[in-house]
Amino acid sequence: MESQGNNVLRELLRILVRDLGILEKSDASCCGISIAQCHAIVEIGRRGKITLVELADLLGLDKSTMSRTINNLVEADLVLRELDMENRRYVIIQLTDNGRTIFKNTEENMNSYFQSVFSSIPEDKRNQVLESLQLLTSAVEASRRC
Repeated sequence: MESQGNNVLRELLRILVRDLGILEKSDASCCGISIAQCHAIVEIGRRGKITLVELADLLGLDKSTMSRTINNLVEADLVLRELDMENRRYVIIQLTDNGRTIFKNTEENMNSYFQSVFSSIPEDKRNQVLESLQLLTSAVEASRRC
């Protein structure tokens, strides 16, 4: 029964990812930047300032990949990168005005989209869906750490 559950979970997640448009090439960019760059902008925007190491950990990327992503965002004038004056081994990252514009637009668009999705769920099932997704994300996170 457990392997059947694994297969159902895999299939449901595959369909969810597909239906959210994550795999479509035409949707694989956000305001002319990659999905990875878009995730970085959102996380930086939500925190105001963040170190490169913290951002890499948050997004589940190695430091060198995160550094290349940030370099591209610096070149696009979307983020600022500066050394931490208290600990010069750390790089502090924050959004530029252009980056904040993309962050705000992304947040507004995603809020609108997911509001539409959420309102399509029967009202008496919404808490159940949220609880199940919290359990799933916790399990994925725990599995990733192993």
